[in-house]
Amino acid sequence: RRDLYEVLGVPSTATAAQIKTAYYEQSFRYHPDRNAGSAAAAARFAAVSEAYRVLGSAALRRKYDRGLLSAEELRDAPRPAGRPPAATSPPPRPPVARPGPIPPRFDFDAFYRAHYGEQLQREQLLRARREQLRLRREEASAQGRLSELSIGIFFFLGFVI
Repeated sequence: RRDLYEVLGVPSTATAAQIKTAYYEQSFRYHPDRNAGSAAAAARFAAVSEAYRVLGSAALRRKYDRGLLSAEELRDAPRPAGRPPAATSPPPRPPVARPGPIPPRFDFDAFYRAHYGEQLQREQLLRARREQLRLRREEASAQGRLSELSIGIFFFLGFVI
């Protein structure tokens, strides 16, 4: 058997954080999904996972360092991420059927009115005032053009006569 510290590439005095970092780097590099069809990468990934299962657990690491780790303890060691194996995880629960219509998850319009209602009303009032002012200016400019045109016509007729 190889030394588990050598498998992860860390010294025997490595901290738990250094062991974890080495495991994540190597598991990412040799993961079977990244190295499809490579038996060497799959074997290396399995070795790295086994090394982390032992060295990632403080109790198993102490036993390994003393040379007291048995094959049974190694086999029953927790998975690297601390998750239970997929076979022992509980089955997913079916969705709960609720009678009646499903309420909307979030009413953004109600939220916006509740938090920005006054500001929204002020902005609408300002828009209406601006629109009225624009219409007045257009009317005044149209009347001004008409009066300028009529003055121009009277001036021209006076000159012609």
